[in-house]
Amino acid sequence: MKALKFLFLTSLCFMGMTAQAQQNLNWGQGEQVVSPEVNPDNTVTFRMVAPQAKRVQITGDFMPSMKMETPNGTYDSPAVAELKKDDKGVWTFKSKVLKPELYMYNFIVDGVKVTDPLNVYSLRDINNLFNIFLIPGGRADLYKVNKVPHGTVSKVWYDSPTAGLSRRCTVYTPAGYETSGKQYPVLYLLHGIGGDENAWSELGRATQILDNLIAQGKAEPMIVVMTNGNISQEACPGETSEGFKVPTMMLPKTMDGYFETAFPDVIKFIEKAYRVKADKAHRAIAGLSMGGFHSLFISINNPDTFDYIGLFSAAVDQGQPGGIESVYADRDAKIDRLFSKKPKLFWIGIGKDDFLIKNNNDLRAKLNAKHHKYTYLETDGGHIWRNWRIYLSEFVPLLFK
Repeated sequence: MKALKFLFLTSLCFMGMTAQAQQNLNWGQGEQVVSPEVNPDNTVTFRMVAPQAKRVQITGDFMPSMKMETPNGTYDSPAVAELKKDDKGVWTFKSKVLKPELYMYNFIVDGVKVTDPLNVYSLRDINNLFNIFLIPGGRADLYKVNKVPHGTVSKVWYDSPTAGLSRRCTVYTPAGYETSGKQYPVLYLLHGIGGDENAWSELGRATQILDNLIAQGKAEPMIVVMTNGNISQEACPGETSEGFKVPTMMLPKTMDGYFETAFPDVIKFIEKAYRVKADKAHRAIAGLSMGGFHSLFISINNPDTFDYIGLFSAAVDQGQPGGIESVYADRDAKIDRLFSKKPKLFWIGIGKDDFLIKNNNDLRAKLNAKHHKYTYLETDGGHIWRNWRIYLSEFVPLLFK
């Protein structure tokens, strides 16, 4: 009898929660509230049910950018737009026609930035949560999960004796790896400051980009190793022995030589645990921002290790004082030595409005003066994931040819 009573009460609770959920999803005469709604003309309608709110706004990378003055300099930030409230308490905003792309956004309700309650799809970027939506077509189709053979993504722990930690990396193996018996080339793909081993697979859509390019025959099947570039961390926040620690960019030992010194530990683990072609011709390294900085110094300090190097909005000349200074000493001489080994590809990409473009242009000037051959791509926009996804999709087809 007690069991029946418990089951009855549980059913009532479930029905109540379901009714509440339906109430949140509908308004008027059973009409469903959808947000975001991608319209046939590639405009997007956003909605929020908030009858008691006094003001609802929206911001996101689909909005025009505006200059923001901070103590650390001037940066581009998305503009803010107002939603309009109807007599049912539903706030609405319709965007202009948007180009195909993966976009991120937030609502601002009475001054508080929040995620869209009607959109379950969100991503964490350092300590910020953003909702996402995708306008299909063109390059953005590389960011979709399409009906193609899919690779496997694993969260893998390894020992790093140099760091004195067990650490985690994200490893992508291409479709068919488990049964092919083949050996594969490896791309080591590094994130930016404040990021972690989840950044490229989630924010960067690396998994989808690799699946689609390989399926189209535009890229060689390869293993992609996405490391945690914060050498003081075991893994991403919330998934370590430190518990639910607040994510931050202010981490020790980020750009002071320790990560570069410990990087051979990752290579040794991968080449022992996976079927890889363990030579220079079948290794590539690339990264965005801090990861581009790391990629530069790892490659020039190990000139016989990588034949393919990619710098995506690289934070060159941004090293921190102290640490293992020998890693960053004699940079230009080390670059000359790298090019004397004739790497097959040295690739640089950056946005026209990126705050690091001067640093990258200074590096290019030094390369030009020495007649070092490199590939360069300059895109619109600044220091943003939209550009880094482009760079990855351009860089990967050039590898291991």
